[in-house]
Amino acid sequence: MTGLNTAAIYILQTLGSLYLLIVLLRFVLQLVRADFYNPLSQFIVSATQPLLKPLRKVIPSIAGLDSASLVLAILIQLLVMALTLILMGYGVDGFMLQLLVWAVIGVTSLFIKVFYFALIGSVILSWVAQGSHNPAAILINQICEPLLAPFRKILPNMGGLDLSPIFAFISLNLVDMLVIGNLAVMSGLPQQLSPFL
Repeated sequence: MTGLNTAAIYILQTLGSLYLLIVLLRFVLQLVRADFYNPLSQFIVSATQPLLKPLRKVIPSIAGLDSASLVLAILIQLLVMALTLILMGYGVDGFMLQLLVWAVIGVTSLFIKVFYFALIGSVILSWVAQGSHNPAAILINQICEPLLAPFRKILPNMGGLDLSPIFAFISLNLVDMLVIGNLAVMSGLPQQLSPFL
């Protein structure tokens, strides 16, 4: 593999993963019923609208979920993985179904990571900027709230100490280890595509 191919793979994976994150955030924001008038939400909507608008004409929402965003995220992941393998000199003919499985695993893994890093951001904000009206802080709290609410109902009141993020972290890590890790191994995901997980 030439240095030019290595550089192309780096650019493709970096830009592809960044856009994939934006598309998946669009799905997450709709899932958690976040404020779409938030400036960051507006940026995400603007960045994803050109591809989502035509896709929504053929893919309807299912049970109130933005299925078009989810399908777009999987298609982007599939495209980036296929192009990465092609740039590395591998053929993808006859492997599209397996690539689709890997793309679904990659998107699921990123979905979990979105909540994981949002939780980290939420914990840090609770220490340094509790009650902040910053658009990013508001959005992070809106993403985390549906994940933390069930634990807050179960856990006893600890005198102002919120232990729900600890249990949310444990739950996310368990899902990541038991589900994503096992699926990646069972599907034979190549080492070259591991950055997507």
